[in-house]
Amino acid sequence: MKSLVLLLCLVQLWSCHSVPTGPGLGFRQPACDDPDTEQAALVAVDYINQNLLQGYKHILNQIDKVKVFPRRPFGEVYHIETDTLETVCHAQDPTPLANCSVRQVAQHAVEGDCDFHVLKQDGQFTVLYAKCDSTPDSAEDVRKVCPNCALLAPLNDTRVVHAAVAALAAFNARNNGSYFKLVEISRGQLVPFPAATLVEFAVAATDCVAAEVTDPANCKLLAGKRGFCKATLTEKLGGEDVTVTCTVFQTQNQMYAAVWHRGVGRSKELPQV
Repeated sequence: MKSLVLLLCLVQLWSCHSVPTGPGLGFRQPACDDPDTEQAALVAVDYINQNLLQGYKHILNQIDKVKVFPRRPFGEVYHIETDTLETVCHAQDPTPLANCSVRQVAQHAVEGDCDFHVLKQDGQFTVLYAKCDSTPDSAEDVRKVCPNCALLAPLNDTRVVHAAVAALAAFNARNNGSYFKLVEISRGQLVPFPAATLVEFAVAATDCVAAEVTDPANCKLLAGKRGFCKATLTEKLGGEDVTVTCTVFQTQNQMYAAVWHRGVGRSKELPQV
């Protein structure tokens, strides 16, 4: 057993150490802390965040593996496998990534696994391909840190959906400006006692005035004006209480939709060029 553990450790260490290119190998394996490798990984993660339309921004946690292939007639392509950590900043939030806090384990954190192909040519890095999957921490990991903390619930859970709809209705009811529509439910958590639902969701402004809306179906979305809301719906005898806060910001039009898929074996891929 000790031999097996030692072997596994050696394999993990070897995967991130520099390996020279051998005859016929066709690629080289620099160390994971090689400056160019780190720069390529940072550019790739930044590219994903810039093109996200849903979910939350991620930061680079560590580089797991890298291979560098020559590209004819010029340049070379980095094939990189990385681990990322979810932050509390929504994809549409213009807050710089450096100012986004990493979600803590007690909040039921989410980690990402990404594969990137990054071209280096004339000292510049360009992302050719990106694929990411995200997975929440296990319930056991959360319980070790915070036994009573709420766990993530499916985004289509009826209680989560109801909380988001009720919270948005409450926000629009007190809003003197644009009427907002629900774009995406980003997170949902169920609190067992006292019974409550925590929900985070993205919204978009429409061309309707909130105080004058009679048929929301006739309201058209406005380009570039988005918002992000956090709400708590607490169940009580004879009804429920809703508290909601929303931050509205301007966003830029995006060409690609890079989507994090939570806990599934598929993800949005950006095409190779």
